[in-house]
Amino acid sequence: MAGGTLREILDGAARGEFPPDDGGTTVVPQPSRRDAGILAFTAHSVVFTDEDPRWVRATLGALDCDELAATMNARFVTALMERTGRRSDTIDVMTVAGALAGEPAVTLKELEDPGHPRVVSSRRRRDDVRVWTADGGVLVLGRGIAGRLEAAVEVGGEVRHRGLGRALARAARQLSGGEPVWAQVSPGNARSLRAFQAAGYRPVGSELLLTPAGSLPTSGTPLPH
Repeated sequence: MAGGTLREILDGAARGEFPPDDGGTTVVPQPSRRDAGILAFTAHSVVFTDEDPRWVRATLGALDCDELAATMNARFVTALMERTGRRSDTIDVMTVAGALAGEPAVTLKELEDPGHPRVVSSRRRRDDVRVWTADGGVLVLGRGIAGRLEAAVEVGGEVRHRGLGRALARAARQLSGGEPVWAQVSPGNARSLRAFQAAGYRPVGSELLLTPAGSLPTSGTPLPH
């Protein structure tokens, strides 16, 4: 049965326990001022917003579209943005993987420079950000929506096609301290999806973040190869 806080819903999904596939929509409060948005699981959506749930349901009910896709319908997203004064990020594939034991297969060097571009961009989206470099690649770990642990990787063009993106995604699982690791990837970023899936991440739904106007972060998960 759907219910609980956003974090409880996400923790359940990480364990393979999902909201009921009943075509319904669960509305929960935002976990922070920064984060609002929409999650779509199989035949059930979760809208996390501090707006009146009655407005959310009335707006969805007025749409002439498939109810299973209503929350990601452009008209609902536009209405929610206008209502909240927020801007939309990309619609991403939401993936998750459990923690792994052992040491990363790549040598990682942690960045301490708070002005590094990867640190700056990640802090717009996440808290407690840590960034490592390795052989022309970058690994980011930080706490995103509802405090979940999120990973992003980036690989330079000169070292692509060597499995580095997959190795960095796997390293995130080994550095997670026992927690599941989440990664959001643009659906069109096929190489990124393949890298995360090869590292053991499984797709569990889709996600659209709404950010306060003027603070739109870099969208999606950076491209690994």
